[in-house]
Amino acid sequence: MTASDPSTGPNPGDTGAVRPIVHYGDPVLHRACRPVEDFDDALASLVEDMFASMYAANGVGLAANQIGVDARVFVLDCEDADGERTVAAVVNPVLILPPPPRDLMVGDEGCLSVPGPFTDTPRASTAAVEGFDPAGNPIRIDGTGTLARCLQHETDHLEGTVYVDRLPAKTRKRLLAEAGLR
Repeated sequence: MTASDPSTGPNPGDTGAVRPIVHYGDPVLHRACRPVEDFDDALASLVEDMFASMYAANGVGLAANQIGVDARVFVLDCEDADGERTVAAVVNPVLILPPPPRDLMVGDEGCLSVPGPFTDTPRASTAAVEGFDPAGNPIRIDGTGTLARCLQHETDHLEGTVYVDRLPAKTRKRLLAEAGLR
């Protein structure tokens, strides 16, 4: 997910390598990612690279497949509806949405894999994920506002869905053209 403003404060990823962001149309973005089985140094290094790549691209969230890695991992650094900042890495996340009918929020959404354009995109106003941190400890993140949007956006990536895939065909085509893709 793309940030409107750069993140501030100390950042994880300071020791990570910035990797190129994969753009819409690359096959790795359009299929479900494999679950992570090993919580090891390679995973820790991947997470550091993901944070470094996300911050370098001015993002608030990044899924592993956005840097070409087929693994169910995402990182985020964003605020909830009350302005509380969450910085986390989630491995093998499971998205939890409220039961229908859900309260929806419509707001600007963008994506590092569709560089440039933002558009109004409906999402559930609250969301949670359960998964593991990079050390293998169970975690749960509950979100509202931008954090809820980010949890849904990044989990979608791991399922092979880019946010423009959720939009009407005409809007998707326009956004991809604006981004210089397809």
